[in-house]
Amino acid sequence: MIQTCLAASKRSFTFFLVPPAAHLHFLVFLAERRVEKLKLYISELIGTFALVLIGVGSISGTSGSLLPIALAFGFVVAVMVAATGHVSGCHINPSVTIALLLTGKIKLPDAIAYIVSQLIGATLGAFVLTVMITTPHDAPNAAAAGATALAPGVTVMQGLIIEIVLTFFLVFVIFGTAVDMRAQKLASLFIGLTVVIDILVGGKYTGASLNPARSFGPALVGGVWANHWIYWVGPIIGAAIAGLLYNGLFLPRSIPEAQPEVRPGAASETP
Repeated sequence: MIQTCLAASKRSFTFFLVPPAAHLHFLVFLAERRVEKLKLYISELIGTFALVLIGVGSISGTSGSLLPIALAFGFVVAVMVAATGHVSGCHINPSVTIALLLTGKIKLPDAIAYIVSQLIGATLGAFVLTVMITTPHDAPNAAAAGATALAPGVTVMQGLIIEIVLTFFLVFVIFGTAVDMRAQKLASLFIGLTVVIDILVGGKYTGASLNPARSFGPALVGGVWANHWIYWVGPIIGAAIAGLLYNGLFLPRSIPEAQPEVRPGAASETP
């Protein structure tokens, strides 16, 4: 015990013996690191904000027609991936972040900060949407009109499976086009197209969320929480399976992978 205290005292004494200029450089280094991290989180917030504002806004603007909604979600995802993928990886989706965490491409503290940023961005997007748009539907506001919900006749189990399967395809494409360094540099296009396809297939049954943040923001602002857990559990399971499968089976160990600690990972998203 005495030796431990003496060692700690020696380290503290040594620190104070270091020239003040070295202390200043160290503090500047820490500040720069924090600023760089903050840029990543702000990038995720902006990307998810755009996703909800544009994607969910299209639901009120198109009177529920599926093709324009799918295109709106797909286009905004593609645009944000292109704009911020090189900054933060443009996950804009907690399930994508969790898949990257499980495969070792992002560290836990960054993953938590990413998810918090995504949820804040989605909530802000839903809130701004209610201010911008007066919904023509019976819903109390535009966020409620765009909240994900099971269609009449769709069981909880069916809804869960739909979200698992569709998110699996999305995250599989993300790993294949954005995480795998052998891929062609067209990740934003193919990820956006996958979102369009997924919504065209599953939108009329579950809303094809594929993204807990996309569901959380409108649910919180619109007060629509029915079966909300499905839009967390389904996408997370689907993303985890896709990420672990691609990482374990298709991603070669001899080729450098993306370095999510600097640019945490892949792009994403989902409606």
